[in-house]
Amino acid sequence: MDDNTPDLFTEAPAPGDSLTLGNYAERAYLDYAVSVVKGRALPDVCDGQKPVQRRILFAMNDMGLSDNAKPVKSARVVGDVLGKYHPHGDQSAYDALVRLAQDFSMRYPLIDGQGNFGSRDGDGAAAMRYTEARLTPIAKLLLDEIDQGTVDFMANYDGSEQEPRQLPARLPFVLLNGASGIAVGLATEIPSHNLREVASAAVAMIRNEHIQHAELMQHIAGPDFPGGGQIISSEAEISAAYESGRGTLKVRARWKIEDLARGQWQLVITELPPNTAAQKVLEEIEEQTNPKIKLGKKTLTPEQLQTKQTMLALLDAVRDESGRDAPVRLVFEPKSSRIDQTEFVNTLLAHTSLESNASLNLVMVGGDGRPCQKSLRDMLSEWVAFRKATVTRRTRHRLTKVNDRIHILEGRMIVFLNIDEVIRIIRESDEPKAALISAFSLSDRQAEDILEIRLRQLARLEKIKIEKELTELRDEKAKLEELLGSESALKRLLIKEIEGDAKQYGDERRTLIQQEKRATFEARVVDEPVTVVMSQRGWVRALKGHGLDPAGFTFKAGDALYAAFQCRTPDTLIAWGSNGRVYSVAVALLPGGRGDGVPVTSLIELESGSHLMHYFAAPADQALLLASSNGFGFIAKVGDMVSRVKAGKSFMTIDEGATPLVPMPMLPDATHVACLSGGGRLLVFGLDEMKTLSGGGRGVTLMALDDKEALTQALAIGKAGVVLLGTGRGGKAYEETLSGAALTPHIGKRARKGRAPDTKLKVFEMRPVLPVAK
Repeated sequence: MDDNTPDLFTEAPAPGDSLTLGNYAERAYLDYAVSVVKGRALPDVCDGQKPVQRRILFAMNDMGLSDNAKPVKSARVVGDVLGKYHPHGDQSAYDALVRLAQDFSMRYPLIDGQGNFGSRDGDGAAAMRYTEARLTPIAKLLLDEIDQGTVDFMANYDGSEQEPRQLPARLPFVLLNGASGIAVGLATEIPSHNLREVASAAVAMIRNEHIQHAELMQHIAGPDFPGGGQIISSEAEISAAYESGRGTLKVRARWKIEDLARGQWQLVITELPPNTAAQKVLEEIEEQTNPKIKLGKKTLTPEQLQTKQTMLALLDAVRDESGRDAPVRLVFEPKSSRIDQTEFVNTLLAHTSLESNASLNLVMVGGDGRPCQKSLRDMLSEWVAFRKATVTRRTRHRLTKVNDRIHILEGRMIVFLNIDEVIRIIRESDEPKAALISAFSLSDRQAEDILEIRLRQLARLEKIKIEKELTELRDEKAKLEELLGSESALKRLLIKEIEGDAKQYGDERRTLIQQEKRATFEARVVDEPVTVVMSQRGWVRALKGHGLDPAGFTFKAGDALYAAFQCRTPDTLIAWGSNGRVYSVAVALLPGGRGDGVPVTSLIELESGSHLMHYFAAPADQALLLASSNGFGFIAKVGDMVSRVKAGKSFMTIDEGATPLVPMPMLPDATHVACLSGGGRLLVFGLDEMKTLSGGGRGVTLMALDDKEALTQALAIGKAGVVLLGTGRGGKAYEETLSGAALTPHIGKRARKGRAPDTKLKVFEMRPVLPVAK
């Protein structure tokens, strides 16, 4: 752990005191965690560097490897870093050096690499004995003031050298180049930004320390990735991510359409989103056009077949033409020039990494030495405070030097004004230093300087030079004292320096920020009537047409019909898990034919420890009444439960010991909700007391239940009433309809207990009375 790590642990026990293994392990792990967080993985808000990066830059500066110096072997740099400051593996130090030199990883590279430093496709750099390195011009913004008393130094790992705690950064490099790292319990993902925008925001922060987040966002539009690309998130989404310090931005590649001879055309990708390589896109295309059977499966899944057919119908060829002239050039040729260009692009975006997400997680070591997640305003505020302290220390350091030089020159002026007397004293005195001090009221330092003056410095021209230098130094002293005594003067200097650096090193934005809708792929499905046949053991198939006779359905031995849903091919099959999770499968993807179908579990990724309980197939706008056995329920549409992933999504909150009930469709003429308890009680209340939850949840209390009693059914009914199904004497099945006056005793408010029907039937089920078709 670095020497600047704060003491976060209790003192070690005195000799003879006991220490449990648990306490020892806790202390040891905390020690390790803090070391990883502060000593390796997270950047510092002040200079934007991790410890290994800071040590590499400082060592190269010490070696004189400025931007105009001759580069040296990277192995020599790594050796110096390991030997003096960073006693870790040589490969980890070299990897950090390589990253600092990669223009596709760093928005503003700090190292100028000579040789093979890898590629954006994931190719590694050549060995450190082959490559050479020196600092880039922009690295001066981190290192030029290092010897001007601007930052604190600390002892290295063995106390033989001194290294800086931070570098005196003239700009907030934590935003310019960003950072990525995983520590123990913490992770950081800071994107890179445009230098001019960051400088403008820093100037705005200096001018107004109380500037609001919205005003800062007028200066910084968003990330500016090294490889360009496009951010398609809205301004509100970007602003919210920077305000909280955490979020996800939607990014995509940039492209152009090139017209060819005879009306042909091709799509050319010129910029890729961050963390996406051309090779990765090619591998995704290969996987989709030539899919492999998944582990545990016997054949390709319906989704794989559908994706394969879609890609092969649109795409004729793809090739990578990237090279020296074009860092990124991916060419996609369509199957036919008549293919719609927008559809072609959207299909590629939806199926590959050409459109993806970029994480934003602004975690770093703050000015107080503590790792923390910060907002954009917090980051800039802390950096401005650091910069003010740095310039103040630089000014004091320079003032000390100026005062010292003025003191020396004032002593020398005495020599020229009294040169004959000075020479006489030096010639005749046994102790000339003491005699000079006594004769001219000099300080010990002035007297020592006078005795060391060479004869050539006694020339007349030297006096003129001294007078000129004294005048300049006194003017400089006045300006330095003004800076130290005036907050406004200090702010003016800070702004002037930042604007000067922005003018010298700034460049145009590379990443386009323009809001777009996320690309989605919708397979073209022939809209036709089908009947989804669902078995009790979870096997499903789709048969063409409606009005099929259930007696003609065949099932495996021991299986039987669960339900037959008459719907259409664009509709969706929803399956409910025992834990309240819902899974969706497009009806168009269900197998047809005369067989037994396939298990639904083969079309989804069922969560471990749960099982499927209920199914329903319908269009997206079909509303369902969802309830659980402990008496809660709500209304949601089928479209609310559709998920793009096979793992489904958590939708119903199911308490321990409860189970989801059979979902019931909402009838067009529904006016009330009927609830039936396990004890045979019936409650009917107004539909207006129900809640519609598009995002799912627990819902509202439908019916009050006694201990160990469960809700068995909840359904929507109309004015026609409800049909009760039960058994009479001898166990014979009977039906009884309740409507009008017969239903009135059961109507009440939601969450009441209801009452048992005045019937001799033992009621176990109910269904709504359907309105008579006119």
